[in-house]
Amino acid sequence: MLATSETATLAEQLISEACDHEGVQRDQLTIHSDRGAPMTSKIVAQFLAELGVTRSLSRPHVSNDNPFSESHFKTLKYRPTFPQRFGGFEDAHGHLRDFFPWYNEEHRHSAIAWLTPADVHHGNAARVLGARQAVLAAAYAAHPERFVRKAPQVPPMPLEVWINPPVTKCTLQDAPGATMSRPLDPYHHPILTQQAVTEILSTAAAPASITALGGREEAVLH
Repeated sequence: MLATSETATLAEQLISEACDHEGVQRDQLTIHSDRGAPMTSKIVAQFLAELGVTRSLSRPHVSNDNPFSESHFKTLKYRPTFPQRFGGFEDAHGHLRDFFPWYNEEHRHSAIAWLTPADVHHGNAARVLGARQAVLAAAYAAHPERFVRKAPQVPPMPLEVWINPPVTKCTLQDAPGATMSRPLDPYHHPILTQQAVTEILSTAAAPASITALGGREEAVLH
């Protein structure tokens, strides 16, 4: 949605139209956002509860933006047709009417096996990848000498994607691929046992102490 202002009412309208258009059922969708006024408003919270949509918010005072949205914005701004300045609201509106069909139905994304978002969203990924693999197999059968190492394979579709991947082992380094994940963060990392805490603290670069929380022990850096 492109609008001249940012309000809870517009956020409600956008979510409602998207759910209706895509046939979203209850308990099927999670929406992640920052803690801007529209998404933290009671109006939107009540509306999402009525729709059965789970609300996911970034932690307070943490710049934990949605990387999927940020990647989308970068594609928009770095596309050659993006102007240095829009002449006005209608000008921007017209530009986006061309951009979104291209982004969804033509632009191929490296993170989803060079498929379009529309292919993945509408369940056509397996068919498209199968057709590509058939072309590669035919090329290999005709001229195997051109493929020095092995027969070509289409890249696989990722099985899952994460904004902040779950952490199975807490270290003093940020979790790979995570956004703003800090070491021994009790809001991100799992509760540690006494043995695990002792092992971590024995190699920690900073002084630390053990704090008991709810009968379980957790490492807290000071």
